[in-house]
Amino acid sequence: MIYKLSKQGILHKNKNFQTVYKAGKSYANRMIVLYVLSTNSVVRRVGFAAGKRLGGAVVRNRVKRLLRDSYRLNQHKLINGIDLLLVGRQAAVSSNSIAVGKAFIHLCEKAKILAK
Repeated sequence: MIYKLSKQGILHKNKNFQTVYKAGKSYANRMIVLYVLSTNSVVRRVGFAAGKRLGGAVVRNRVKRLLRDSYRLNQHKLINGIDLLLVGRQAAVSSNSIAVGKAFIHLCEKAKILAK
């Protein structure tokens, strides 16, 4: 089955990122930091970030691609009405898609945002 990321389901503006950073609750493991903010909307939105500490543009884009893929494959397991922000950490640089996906599911369980 093919899962897609919709355009309206992605955080684009810096203002939205900052709102989730400041007002959201954070959960972390070795590879990912997950920020979760409850909203009143029916839509679930997500943003992806990788800081300059991780390396050059190629490395940062790879980390964001891994984060996007792990979210895309597991989005059907999540509840609606939340804004998510996934931030890559140094361990994600040398990791693969499967490990990042497991780390993402672990954080979702920790944050209690998995649908029942």
